[in-house]
Amino acid sequence: MLRRLRILPSFESARPILAKVKRIAATSLMLGTTLLGTNLMAGDADWAQWRGPARDGKAAEQSLLQSWPEGGPKLKWTFSTAGRGYSSTAIVDGKLFSMGSDEQTCYAICVDAKSGQSIWQVPISRAGTDDDYNTGWGGGPRGTPTIDGNQVFVLSDVGVLSALRLQDGKKLWSVDLVAEYGGRIPKWGYSESVLIDGDRVVVQPGGSNYMIALNRRTGKLLWQSKGVDAPAHYVSVMKGSLGGTNYYVTASNIGVVAFDCESGDKLFENSLSGNDVATIPTPLILGDLIYHTSDYGSGNVLLKLTSASSGINAEQVYHLDGKTMRNHHGGVVAVDGTIYGMSKVDGGVWMAQDIESGDTLWREKVGRNKSGSICFADGRLYCYNDGDGTVVLVEPNAERWSPLGMLTIPRETDLPRDRGAIWAHPVVADQTLFIRDQNLIFAFDIAR
Repeated sequence: MLRRLRILPSFESARPILAKVKRIAATSLMLGTTLLGTNLMAGDADWAQWRGPARDGKAAEQSLLQSWPEGGPKLKWTFSTAGRGYSSTAIVDGKLFSMGSDEQTCYAICVDAKSGQSIWQVPISRAGTDDDYNTGWGGGPRGTPTIDGNQVFVLSDVGVLSALRLQDGKKLWSVDLVAEYGGRIPKWGYSESVLIDGDRVVVQPGGSNYMIALNRRTGKLLWQSKGVDAPAHYVSVMKGSLGGTNYYVTASNIGVVAFDCESGDKLFENSLSGNDVATIPTPLILGDLIYHTSDYGSGNVLLKLTSASSGINAEQVYHLDGKTMRNHHGGVVAVDGTIYGMSKVDGGVWMAQDIESGDTLWREKVGRNKSGSICFADGRLYCYNDGDGTVVLVEPNAERWSPLGMLTIPRETDLPRDRGAIWAHPVVADQTLFIRDQNLIFAFDIAR
């Protein structure tokens, strides 16, 4: 049911700055792919890294069901030995990659994406414990593998970064961000999904070596950020470009921060979407705009980038808190000038927000869910609820919540989550919906 709400200020003064935002947002997948600057060798319908081809929550183009029958689409297979953890999945050339752990070991897995049969499982580090970080919301790895060429890059919850051979999982090199770069395990474990940028593996140890880039073949240091000493939070890096300046942008308790890809110098910073508890969502790059949101009262910011003699300036268009988008950890997507995602206001509601003005367009409470993760594919939103294990297929609509079907996972994990919930993000690749709940990975046939 659509709830009556107070519309936020329209920010008329910002409209000239943002006149082109709807066109930018509508083509953000294309822009994101260009801006990302990686050499990912994925197939046309693959999902080779965190949040998809451009790290913006959007799947590659494919022909998918536009509505679902009662009960949802057909289940293709279930994989039940993924282990503990909140890692999502990456899909490349008919293979699925993820991470999990048991009591002793954190490991990477490779599964046949067509049949659900295991191909390999290899250890990458020891398992995290209560002595490492607060596992009261569930233990295990949190990051998603990044697949690039013949390599798989994975980061464990205790900060061990490894490069593996895709064919068989053989470890090519490994680096401990804590022991070797002075990092500190975040309160709820390292959760980043690393960015591959050419020959660089970009990752955030935190501290004085806040962000670094390692050689993808050897693991040796190539680059490091300057001018920031802050803890690593839970945000994954994005790469953008403006006026000939390439930048890496991320966020932490200090808010949004960006660095020059060549010099490592800090280019800009905005503190208002950061928080001291847990800054988690990945920023969205929409051409010369950056949108970021986080929970714990932080709300959201929109930044307008312009070229400057020093590199890039970031002008704050708006910062909103209160009854607005305060995304916890399920991410948001931009479609046709509108941000969609779950906000933690009112105990957790799906929400639409106008990018141009910042106005909240609608809010919708769904069941007992306090949070939810999202992705977009072939004109539809896939909204995965954290409490009841449902996925709702939704038509993007700036006027109202428009569901077109729902599925419920066949069963929930029997592994203890403590106070945690279902937090792995949904993935759409090769006309299949992949969703995870701890040790369980489900594949649903959504081909049109």
